[in-house]
Amino acid sequence: MALLPPPGSHVHLIGIGGAGMSAIARVLLGQGYRVTGSDRIASDLAAALVAEGAAVVVGHDAVNVAGAQAVLVTSAAAADHIEVQAAREAGIPVYKRSEIVGDLTRGKKVIAIAGTAGKTTTTAMIAHLLISLGRDPSYIVGGTLPMTGLNGRAGVGGEFVIEADEYDHMFLGLSPDVAVVTNLVWDHPDFFPTPQDMENSFVQFSERITPAGQLIVCGDDAGALRLARTFTERRGGRRVGIYGGDPQAAGSFDSRALIEDLRVIEGSPAFDYVPTGAARMTIRLSVPGRHNALNAAAALTAVRTALDDRLDMPRAAAALASFGGAGRRFEIMGERDGVIVVDDYAHHPLKIRAALEAARSRYPRHALWAVWQPHTFSRTQALWDDFIDCFSDADHVLVTPVYAARESPISGIDGAGMAEAIARRHPDARHVVSFDQASALLLREARSPAVIMILSAGDAPRIGWMFLGT
Repeated sequence: MALLPPPGSHVHLIGIGGAGMSAIARVLLGQGYRVTGSDRIASDLAAALVAEGAAVVVGHDAVNVAGAQAVLVTSAAAADHIEVQAAREAGIPVYKRSEIVGDLTRGKKVIAIAGTAGKTTTTAMIAHLLISLGRDPSYIVGGTLPMTGLNGRAGVGGEFVIEADEYDHMFLGLSPDVAVVTNLVWDHPDFFPTPQDMENSFVQFSERITPAGQLIVCGDDAGALRLARTFTERRGGRRVGIYGGDPQAAGSFDSRALIEDLRVIEGSPAFDYVPTGAARMTIRLSVPGRHNALNAAAALTAVRTALDDRLDMPRAAAALASFGGAGRRFEIMGERDGVIVVDDYAHHPLKIRAALEAARSRYPRHALWAVWQPHTFSRTQALWDDFIDCFSDADHVLVTPVYAARESPISGIDGAGMAEAIARRHPDARHVVSFDQASALLLREARSPAVIMILSAGDAPRIGWMFLGT
């Protein structure tokens, strides 16, 4: 049963300037809804939505929901949010993302991409592939798709590509025809108190795959492979496929897509893609890092599956070669005096390690500066030991104060303590108390040739802009 009112109705989004909510707003606009929204601060995303037809206000107030026929609320909003309370008092239904994504995707072939890391880039790759192949998919991505400049769109084609976020069980509102799991490593300890809680959620996600659908997992990741083995025991008529570089990944799977002869050419990965039932194809990427070879293999496998193996592989290979990444994923901010500044959303040890490895492979003769803003106190505390060990590719590490997001401080968990712990294993790890101090230090010490990696899911990219003088 549909929860959203019909197209043409007024839908209000709380937190409309966020990555997830702004993408939903764009899909709603494309489907013919009247969209309003509010956020606590002005942003480029919110301004873009206004230009596209939404009405957006800065600040939250009960009057903002007046006249709405449905209210969508970001996971970051508190239960007692003033607009949520006002909507409920007025009898306006209030929904989370998990409750309405089924309505947004209804009638489409749903390709859902989940995983601790890599889901934004893989989602963007799949959308990029389908568009390049002449299709017109709908999509929701956690970062901007370079070829369209948008993170969400309602297309007229038969596919809906969606980043399936595990946080707040968003992905449990989907019924995917093709479900990709890039990896399964514990994250979001504020929502999943234990690794098993998170794994159980992914099992529930896999059980929502349609009866004729397919689960596709990375065979190189222990958690994803464990999920695939669990799924095979209860899959019914549904299929299971794996991709990756490990030919020994054990299990009863319907298909495999191997990555062979992985190498680096001019700073980016190239590999042979060897799928079941199709010819070997050489893939060369423009985006750096071994993890992007895995993401590309996932994207190819998902699109082949969605198109019932009717994929023009030479065209697909050319499309992947032209893929320039997703917003805030190894995104070049600029260069100053031979020092390159890169913005990356990495905020989990798995993501940080991958981002730094990518930087090292792209710029092997550059000094590598990692500027890390820990994201949430709960994650910093729960993954403390993993964070300490993920900076080995960096020559220099700067740690800022923790970005609290929705959380209150935890005693003993802070940037200074983390920097001190990293410094016990790393030759140069320092704490910076402010963005001003960080940018001043970089201006003083970073010398060409060098790369500064801003690793942050918060507001630390400001350090990069300060360094660049913009």
